[in-house]
Amino acid sequence: MSKVQDRIAASFARQSLMTTLQAELLEAAEGRVVIAAPIRPGFLQQQGAGHAGVTFALGDTAAGYAALSRMPEGREVLTVEMKINLLSPATGRRLIATGEVLRAGRRLVVVRAGVVAERDGATGPVAELLGTMIPVDA
Repeated sequence: MSKVQDRIAASFARQSLMTTLQAELLEAAEGRVVIAAPIRPGFLQQQGAGHAGVTFALGDTAAGYAALSRMPEGREVLTVEMKINLLSPATGRRLIATGEVLRAGRRLVVVRAGVVAERDGATGPVAELLGTMIPVDA
């Protein structure tokens, strides 16, 4: 594992929300992180699809870790703002969120995340997120 992967994996392991969602860290590289979580019966909305809150949490987390991957040791990031466009219902076996850094500045990091649902061996779009992270001292 690389230093970036080790750092992201250690931080991810401390995230109790991701543990609750049974999320797993699939990939961590500089500027890009992929997280997946099953669409569990306890996280559905009234029409049977995965709740948008779960979709948002996965996308925000993937984008946040992508931003963290660009930070020096001793720095963390916090979400300043995050916009979500919900594209289709979250139905299927699991959600996969891919976070990417669009631009890392000294004061702000602009990020995006795409969330797809895995259905019958294929994936389909669920949401696109665009946001801003701010570096903070750890």
